[in-house]
This record gives sequence, C-alpha cells and structure tokens, in this order.
Amino acid sequence: MDGSAADLLQAPPPPPPPAATEILVVDDSAAQRHLLRRVIERMGLTVREAGNAADALELMDGADGARISLVISDWQMPDMDGPDLCRAMRAQEARDPAARYVYFVLMTAGAPKAGGLDAGADDYLARPIDLTELRARVRAGLRMVGMQDDLLHRNHEVATTLHDLQVIQHNTNQDLIEARKLQRASLPPERASFDGGTLRLRLVTSGPVGGDLVGYADLGDGRVALYSIDVSGHGIASAMLTGRLAELFSTWKDRRSVLFPGGATEPDPPEAVVARINEYMMGPTMETDLYFTIVLAYLDLATGAVEFCQAGHPHPLIRRADGTVEQVGDGGPPVGLIDGIGFERCGTALAPGDAILLYSDGLTECEDTWGDMLGEEGLLEILQGVGSDPGSAIDAIEGGVRGFTGIAEFEDDVSMLFFRYDGRG
Repeated sequence: MDGSAADLLQAPPPPPPPAATEILVVDDSAAQRHLLRRVIERMGLTVREAGNAADALELMDGADGARISLVISDWQMPDMDGPDLCRAMRAQEARDPAARYVYFVLMTAGAPKAGGLDAGADDYLARPIDLTELRARVRAGLRMVGMQDDLLHRNHEVATTLHDLQVIQHNTNQDLIEARKLQRASLPPERASFDGGTLRLRLVTSGPVGGDLVGYADLGDGRVALYSIDVSGHGIASAMLTGRLAELFSTWKDRRSVLFPGGATEPDPPEAVVARINEYMMGPTMETDLYFTIVLAYLDLATGAVEFCQAGHPHPLIRRADGTVEQVGDGGPPVGLIDGIGFERCGTALAPGDAILLYSDGLTECEDTWGDMLGEEGLLEILQGVGSDPGSAIDAIEGGVRGFTGIAEFEDDVSMLFFRYDGRG
C-alpha cells in the first residue's frame, strides 16, 4: 500500500458545517440594495449589504463570510465590476480547500450573459428586476447550496469509510507479515543432509501466507519421512490449518508427533498416519470445511526402499540417475472430506543417484499468458533437464516454471521437496 503508516492512519478532515442561509447583496446603489433587502427578508432570510466589490470581498474573507451562501451582485460597479468580483471570490475558494461553494447571481441590464458565466457566475437576473423571478432564483440558488452541502457530507462519509477500510487493511497486512514469519518458522531448514542422501525444499506462497507445507523428519530407525501438503483454499484460514499440520508433524518434543502414536518409539505406517489425521479432521474439534491433499513417504536410507501414502496429492516423481523420470502412486482421496475412509500404501525403490520430487499442484497448474497449464507433462520435461544436485535442481524447476508462465508472481502456492538418494557407504 502506498504511503507511510502515519499518512494512512490520518483521518480525513471533517466537512465545513452546513451553510447559513444569509444573502449578500452587492450594489453601488443604496436604493437598489434596500429594495432587494426588503424582498428577500420577507422570505425569512438574513441579508447583508456591500456598496462595492472591495467591501464584499472583505466581508467574505472575514469570520462572517462563512455564513454567506448566496451573493447577488450588480454587473456595473466602479473599480471592480460584478464578473471581476465573481472571479475574485472563486479564487478565494480555490485557495481554501475547506471553503464552501457560494452561489453567485449577476444582475445585468443587457450585458452579454456569457461573460458572467465564464467568470464563474451560476445565474443572472435581468434588469429591471422582476420580484417574482428574484424570489424564484434565490430559492433555486439555496437549493443548489443545500445539495452542495449534502454532497460534501456524503463525500466525507465515503472518505471516512475508505479511511477505516485502509486502516483495517493496514493492520491486517501487518498481521499477515507476522503470520508469514510464524509460518516460515514452522518449516524445517530448507536444506538437510543425511547418511544416505541430501534434500532441498522450496515454498513460494502466492500471498503473504499460504496453504502449502513441505517438510521432513528423521524417524530414528534409519529412515526419513518426507511430506508434501496442500490445504484447500487460500489466505488466513488455510494458513492456520497449515500451521496446525506443521505442529502435528513436528518431532522436536521426544518424537511426540502424529507419526508416532501414543508416544511410541516406532512410527506408524504412512497410510495409518494419514487415516489418523483424517479422523482428526472429521472429528468434533475441527469444525471446518477445509481439506487437504498429502503425500507422506518413508525412505530407507540403507536400502533406498520407499513406502508412501498418496491422498489426493500429485503423483511423486522419480528422477533416475540416467535422467529418465517416472511417475509413481495410485492417487487416493483427499484428507478431511470422507469420514472413516481407508488409505492405501504404495512402494517404489531408489538406487544411488536417483531422486524423488514431492510437489503441490501449484506447479502443474501454473498457466502461461495464453491460459494453458504447464501440466504433468511439462513438469516431467523440466525435471528431465535438471541436474542431480538438489539445490540446483530446485532452482532449475522453479526457473523453468517461471519461464513457462512469463509472470513474476504465482497465482497459487508452489511447494516442492527434492531428495537425492546416495546410498550409505
């Protein structure tokens, strides 16, 4: 948002108070002023008089000027005529943004009316004055002034509402910035090395916070758990569920995570873990319409064996050491949609030099400028061209996707985890 916080939080100034219905008559003829005064006062209005333009400007520039809502001025006057007086008054209004618009009526005995209107006059009266017409034009002018006052106050209401919304948006953005920090803190380090492999992970949110989660955990039995999660929707609610899932998968407190049931020292199989989370999502404590997809994989660092559960998530991709790419997995339903549903376990194996890629559909559903999605085939092609180094591979995949879309920002969260299996010894 443009502007500093101080500028943002500054409320708009209030509009001027409603105009008093006082009329200023400007004429070098005292008789004419007296006649006009008597007619207008019979309408229940207060009238002030000025014998020349200089006196009129002085009165308008003083404290009493704020009470004048309509000016009736003669066209022909010494020193400064009516159109020049009107120009000077309009200049005063322009110098003061808080000044109220004053309705200006010129009296003329035949002068070109266009000149007065060009000077800023709103209306005119022909001499000799028709008193019925005078009263009608005064009433019309006061109606215009009332409409102007009403418009000013309505504009102020709109400006105040906009200011309040900007303050709310500003505070929300500040909260989202802090939420982003907390969400990033829930992720494990983006690079890790094990006795048997190396990994890198990447999370690019489409907004301040996102609904994707990638991570890993040492299972303590020669295996490492890898997971990729994509929560439905976008924004704060999805990010909050992502944070809760990150807490469930955390193993920093004596392995008390969703991977280890009841404080056990051995982890549950991946399909049992996913089923338990589905039960949690469908339980009474989680009253939400959100759901998520997941791939949870256990990789044996000694043998390269991989067993995993795929629940609605994109298929894991295996990049063999010779550059070929394989798609593995049988699909499965998302988590948090169907109560009591079962989940299946799949298996594959990695040889030294092979790598596994877990990713969210934000990669394959990226669109180019024509609206065509990258798709799984496009991602397979990008993956075939990357190197074996996990860091370089992650950078190359993100760069390939950005090159396909041709835009600076992704429309959906993008997350991926690249693990290269080296084999022990």
